[in-house]
Amino acid sequence: MKKLNYLLFALSTLFVFSSCRDKDDPEPIVHAPETIPNNITTNMTLTSDRTWVLYGETHVKSGAVLTIQPGTVIKSDITQKGSLVIDKGARIEAVGTATQPIVFTSGRPAGNRLPGDWGGLVIIGRAPTNRTSVGPVEGGVAGEYGLDNIPNDNSGTLKYVRVEYAGVSVAQGSEVNAISFYAVGSGTTLDHVQVSYAKDDAFEFFGGTVNGKHLISYGTSDDDFDFDNGYTGKLQFGIVLRRPELADPNDQGNGIEADNESTVPATGPSQPNTRFVMSNFTILGSNGAAGEHERQWYAMRLRRAVQFSITNSVIAGFKEGGMVLESSHTATAYNNGTSVFRNNVITALKQTYFAGDAAATGILSSAALQTKAEADGNATLANAAALNLVAPFNLTAPNFRPQTGSPALQGTWVAPDNSGFFTQVNYRGAVSANDTWLDNWTNFNPGNTTY
Repeated sequence: MKKLNYLLFALSTLFVFSSCRDKDDPEPIVHAPETIPNNITTNMTLTSDRTWVLYGETHVKSGAVLTIQPGTVIKSDITQKGSLVIDKGARIEAVGTATQPIVFTSGRPAGNRLPGDWGGLVIIGRAPTNRTSVGPVEGGVAGEYGLDNIPNDNSGTLKYVRVEYAGVSVAQGSEVNAISFYAVGSGTTLDHVQVSYAKDDAFEFFGGTVNGKHLISYGTSDDDFDFDNGYTGKLQFGIVLRRPELADPNDQGNGIEADNESTVPATGPSQPNTRFVMSNFTILGSNGAAGEHERQWYAMRLRRAVQFSITNSVIAGFKEGGMVLESSHTATAYNNGTSVFRNNVITALKQTYFAGDAAATGILSSAALQTKAEADGNATLANAAALNLVAPFNLTAPNFRPQTGSPALQGTWVAPDNSGFFTQVNYRGAVSANDTWLDNWTNFNPGNTTY
């Protein structure tokens, strides 16, 4: 029955395509959908001339390369909650284009897709983490990571890729995220990737050194960007947009959540310490919209001795807080300049700056945190409207471009580091007034898109 359903889909696609075909064009060939084998042990290519089906847990084994052509659509069978796992030593080369993105999505028809219809992408590498023992990946997926030390390990490429309706919570604290990066190295390319309607986190980084640009998280239920276990990568040009009705009822929906181990020793975290570096992000909550879920929470929850560099960004619209520090280690690192928060525009509905526990308050009270942030060149706004962006909270056709007079067009660029990875620009946030990097390949209304 499953094969028959996808065959009917393929035939309907052929009919629509051929009805628009010029009479002199060759007849296109559309093949029936094909199930991806659960164990890929040799190099394999997913071609764009058919729909490919994930059926249950699927592994690309060490030594094998999975190549995906531009324009390819991969659907998951919803009864088996498929997940695509790139094992340690394997690679995925998913390289789409702006006009032919690669799409991973639910096997349900348009109009019926739901967050959590399938598992997601799991990529396991050999870069450093701060784990003290080898451990399994989360969510019941087979695979181990930790204790390797290859910072430039290469797990492949995700470029012009959309991941929709993924994320399965197996148990509290053990989930398959839309995209999970376990110890993924800096040899991996991550550029132009959109995650939409993730049931759990959109992007979660468990250690590793992978860098990324042009990343979008839309309509996530849990955290949009989650950093753990010694992640030390760099990210630039990112967008978070929350939907008011979506949040994890058993957790808190944060734009950024950053950790080390679940329990940090009194002497400090194991090494490497989590220290993510991000620049030019636009991080937007649902801004008190009608029906806002009670578990919509913080723009940035920085805890468990995490260190960070957050610069040149726009942060607004989260219900409970904006910049939130927890633990004495986290607050101390910011207070002494080890962590950096500069040239950002920020506001929140309840508390823009918040020392989130007694340990952090002992280093920096909420008031002192605001004083330091503003002295460091950050602009605190009265509300999200003061951002003066075109249409940032439009849920089907958002426009994040700054308008004339927007504080996103003010401030002075802060170089996040001297690595050469970051592109210097003259604006805060993910896009300029004339940027086009979201055009064509993104989709903020995937539920009604026929694939």
